[in-house]
Amino acid sequence: MQRMLLNYGFFQVGWFACVWGAASGRPWLGPLVVLVAVAVHLAVAVNPRRELLLLGICALIGLVFDTVLLQTGWVSYPNGIWLTGFAPYWMIALWVLFGTTLNLSMKWLRGRIWLAFLFGLIGGPASYLAGQALGGMTLIESVPALIALAVGWGLVMPILFWLAERMDGFSSATRPDFILASWHKQEV
Repeated sequence: MQRMLLNYGFFQVGWFACVWGAASGRPWLGPLVVLVAVAVHLAVAVNPRRELLLLGICALIGLVFDTVLLQTGWVSYPNGIWLTGFAPYWMIALWVLFGTTLNLSMKWLRGRIWLAFLFGLIGGPASYLAGQALGGMTLIESVPALIALAVGWGLVMPILFWLAERMDGFSSATRPDFILASWHKQEV
């Protein structure tokens, strides 16, 4: 329970640091907080390699997802663009930070596909609206952006929990899943 509360606390602080940092012209601030959160997360994991793989996949999904939103012209970011046309690095850090919650404070959503879908459908757009309210981003085309966010997060959430279950670095059980098959052989 203590790990879950710590995880939840790190997520809240990291989310705010990323969004406020971007809004205040300090887009590097959030990723620094996320780096600390990830270091603590991996330090307490039973199998940090599994968690690190999960966080890497979350970063890739986030890069694609938020880059598509940027490329469609539905979203703009005031700071942190590391490469023209791609989502800012602080947004990618947020996806990594979110990944740290999948096997801890949000683990209760695993196996509940429809609930995860609904959580993404509502929570995804709500998070972006909160980010906009703080000045970290702008929804240029609000209606299409909110629809894309709702559908996108609704679809991504069950996928993330499916991946998290297979890459659970907090479970002591070893599982020769398709993604971790070669790593599993090395651990034995």
